[in-house]
Amino acid sequence: MTQMALVIDLNVCVGCHACVTSCKEWNTSGWAGPLTDHRPYDKDPTGTFFNRVQTFEVGEFPRTETVHFPKSCLHCEEPPCVPVCPTGASYKREDNGVVLVDYDKCIGCKYCSWACPYGMRELDEYQKVMKKCTLCIDRIANDALPEAERKPACVLACPTSARLFGDVHDPDSEVSMAIREQGGYQLMPEWGTKPANHYLPRRKTRIQIFEDELERADNPLRKEAPLPAAEGETLDDVTF
Repeated sequence: MTQMALVIDLNVCVGCHACVTSCKEWNTSGWAGPLTDHRPYDKDPTGTFFNRVQTFEVGEFPRTETVHFPKSCLHCEEPPCVPVCPTGASYKREDNGVVLVDYDKCIGCKYCSWACPYGMRELDEYQKVMKKCTLCIDRIANDALPEAERKPACVLACPTSARLFGDVHDPDSEVSMAIREQGGYQLMPEWGTKPANHYLPRRKTRIQIFEDELERADNPLRKEAPLPAAEGETLDDVTF
């Protein structure tokens, strides 16, 4: 069976959030919208996002690294959100493996969100139904679009090509080769959900750091040594 999925290269993701904004733009105006944001950034934020980017600083100063980690529904091959749904609203398509929600059947009970170990289900407070990443099913399954455009909005928007899309069951696909050749891995495989989405690990790089580099070059508190005066020059001759 075909299993469409994302492969995310953590080595080139720069945390620009283009995937987040493009996802929001496409899906808000599509069949999955609206994705209401009443207070997306306040003390008590509310809002529905299909894709988020988490940023971490790892290591110990001065050898620290910033890691950007995009997360969305992983479209598991054994999705725990499907069997717990009391109305059958959560389902997995047989033709491409994408996990979706039938909003006409969803009653917003949140059983699916409790079952998902990745926290990828959210309640749309406006429609009172559970929502999640659809892999832009209305794009990838639309034969009216050119083949190059039959990809999720986040993949098309990524400026560093950190997001790949394809059939992970096809050994000759771009995503399968990336997983095989670059050590792609699943998120929390111990849960037995068999996530379809994979991540490509960051490649370790060692950077030599010198002591004089630990202080900002434009530090206003730094005391600059006076320049030596030319022979016969006085303060009155110096132009500031």
